[in-house]
Amino acid sequence: MKKNQKVAVEQLEVGTFIRLPISWKDHPFLFSSFKIKNSAQIELIKGLGLKDVFFDPEKSDIEPVTSADTQQPPTEEELTTLKEQMLSDKTAKIDEQKKLIRDLKKTEQQFERSVAMMRSMVSKVSSRPLNAVIEAKDLISNMTSMLLNSDNLALHLMGDAKNDEHIYHHSLNVAMLCMLMAKELNWSREDVETIGIGALFHDIGKLKVPSTILNKRVALSAPEENFIKQHPLMSINFLKLADSFPEEAKPLIANHHEFLDGSGFPQGLKADKLDKLSQLIAVVNEYDNLCNGTNQSKGKPPSVALGMLYKNYNAKLNTEYVGKLIKMLGIYPPGSIVELSSGQFAMVMSVNLQQLLFPNIVVYDQLVPKDQAPIISLQNHNITIVRSLPAAALPKKIHEYLNPRDKISFGIGTN
Repeated sequence: MKKNQKVAVEQLEVGTFIRLPISWKDHPFLFSSFKIKNSAQIELIKGLGLKDVFFDPEKSDIEPVTSADTQQPPTEEELTTLKEQMLSDKTAKIDEQKKLIRDLKKTEQQFERSVAMMRSMVSKVSSRPLNAVIEAKDLISNMTSMLLNSDNLALHLMGDAKNDEHIYHHSLNVAMLCMLMAKELNWSREDVETIGIGALFHDIGKLKVPSTILNKRVALSAPEENFIKQHPLMSINFLKLADSFPEEAKPLIANHHEFLDGSGFPQGLKADKLDKLSQLIAVVNEYDNLCNGTNQSKGKPPSVALGMLYKNYNAKLNTEYVGKLIKMLGIYPPGSIVELSSGQFAMVMSVNLQQLLFPNIVVYDQLVPKDQAPIISLQNHNITIVRSLPAAALPKKIHEYLNPRDKISFGIGTN
């Protein structure tokens, strides 16, 4: 049977997955595509004046056939009450969605301001190093206050970086995740701020790498690879210009690519030479690099990147910190593409750190314009995530609608 075949409303049964061929605003259901759960929903669909709907056999428990319904159909009064309740619930969900969108926009605006500040700080390191360090300390102090003074934090997915801003997005990603983890590990405010300012500048040495090497899209030669591997030490040399830069942050900058077994770079240090801040930034930096890839390798979906850290880095990374990162981000971190129990596809937009199993998601609905795509919280809906999947597995029209990020950037806000 063909997918999305037309079927008469009179043939609908509980368990059939359908799509209503009318605007989202013209029916009381939360989505235009859904699996019918009870006979009252069938009666409501009949009340919409539709002769046909679209039927998806792959997502249905049963095929629509004309059969005698042994259940007593709901009365007109019961249907009216149900419809009014559903419309009320839908209105409440729309209001909830508007709040989620406002929260996301607010966090994205703050993230964009942080990117602008990051660009300004980097440009001043050579010419006005004192100003750069003062601005960085102010930024990190404000971020630390937000993290430590809120018990209702959310990690939001940000928009893609512009071509010349990847280093700023990466540095902010690593800084925010490191600080968030330091908070979860109950570190002192001093440690939270130290790892934050170190992470902001951990890759500044890459500005010393020629763009012909840094942006190369084919395999690097051995000399080129060795040159790039020196960037942590280049970062330290860069920061010598700023004599007010905190000394305690320099080791984590120099060591952010070092592994516990000595297989990292640039110095091949082992666990006994790596302090806790160096071990923490190594975990977060590796995760962000796995998610976002390089010019020579594609990024991995966030959930896959976490799985790789857990399975493949036992000897290289601090397992306590890897476990804390996984616990903190949840099974479906922001940016994950997921399939729902309703049969729909969605992208995780944000995760409330207190409700990891119930992320906020943007859902594909072909009858809703892309710029009005519903963003919902799974906490308030009878829908669950069935699985995570790579963005490449999505049909083209769904991929274009959800717009999966090529590069994953996070912003921290409150819920």
